[in-house]
Amino acid sequence: MTASLRVTEFRALWLAEAQSVAGDQLAKVAMAILVYDRTHSALWSAGVYALTFLPALIGGLGLSHLADRYPRKQLMVVCTVTQAVLAGLMTFTSAPLVLLCALLVLTQLVQSPFFAAQNALTREVFVDDEDLYLRSQDLRGVTTNTMMLLGLAGGGAIVALIGTSWALAVDAITYAIAAVVIHRWVKDRPAAGGRAGRALDGARWLFGRHDMRVLFTLSWLVGLAVVPEGIVAPLADEMGAGRSAVGWLLAADPAGYIVGTFVLSRYVAAERRRRLAGPLTVVSLLLLVGFVIEPSMPVALALLAASGAVGAYQITVMATFNSWVPNEIRGGAIGVARTGLRVSQGVGVALGGVLAQQIGPQSTIAVAGVLGVVIAVPAAVAWSKVLDRHAESEAASSEA
Repeated sequence: MTASLRVTEFRALWLAEAQSVAGDQLAKVAMAILVYDRTHSALWSAGVYALTFLPALIGGLGLSHLADRYPRKQLMVVCTVTQAVLAGLMTFTSAPLVLLCALLVLTQLVQSPFFAAQNALTREVFVDDEDLYLRSQDLRGVTTNTMMLLGLAGGGAIVALIGTSWALAVDAITYAIAAVVIHRWVKDRPAAGGRAGRALDGARWLFGRHDMRVLFTLSWLVGLAVVPEGIVAPLADEMGAGRSAVGWLLAADPAGYIVGTFVLSRYVAAERRRRLAGPLTVVSLLLLVGFVIEPSMPVALALLAASGAVGAYQITVMATFNSWVPNEIRGGAIGVARTGLRVSQGVGVALGGVLAQQIGPQSTIAVAGVLGVVIAVPAAVAWSKVLDRHAESEAASSEA
């Protein structure tokens, strides 16, 4: 997995992302605390945190195609510099909350074209080595989830120690560092798609292909897998574990994800991982059905961690997606995939919350698991057939 760090360009992209993610986690906690301190409203605090997800839905479709129209390195530098300025303005925490929220939304909105350019460019870096590319995505997955875990564990304590203004300043600094690192160590490349590309070209190409629709199904089923995260507080209460268990329940899935990613990267070859993607999708949701027995806290943590570990198949799915999409529309296509992923997660959490009010959290998680398995089984079968046709096509091309 760490072999990919020997490639200078990827090392720069990885470092820029890793410290930016850490800064973002700190900024999210800081904004939530700042808003709560000024409004004493849990609703306002939760609403501001939710604002960090909304721009991804808008920017994913409306701005990600810029990663195809303009040189990706330059676009990433412009985005990170813009984010550094916006985050820097947020350090004036005495400003009106409406203004601070607007700056937060703009900062996250700029993240969409950056994310699309970063993912598309990473595939270009490893254009001749698909196996190493997959392992580079494993490293990114482990790093991102580790940073999120650290944010959950220590973000509040750090903000309490240095204050909200300094926490937001740290976020601004991480963006500035990312801009310098990318400018210095990533190579210049021409625009992949040209200025004539339209915003929805990637979406039209993707939804017109059966193999891409199957890939989307496997990926977007995560919307059901994240249902426990949205109802973790009432889940802990129903289990009689109290608030102290909320952090453990939230951390179980990403912790499992890190372990699962390491195991797949270390012991399973790239092509084999593609074959396993369908079955692993089914298993990740089947594990949630275990909540039908109303498990004890240790068993619940084990189920969530195991589901997260098996859910590491997502890295293989998205890496395959990036490899199969033509480079000239890859940025816009990544935006579509990311938007769909966020929508599925948002819808899953929202519906899970509504259902939990009626039948209870544990039963809701079990229902989400059952529904997921019903969808995942035919999707896994379809994926196996897609891979068979893809292998036949590659064999025919090599013979020709």
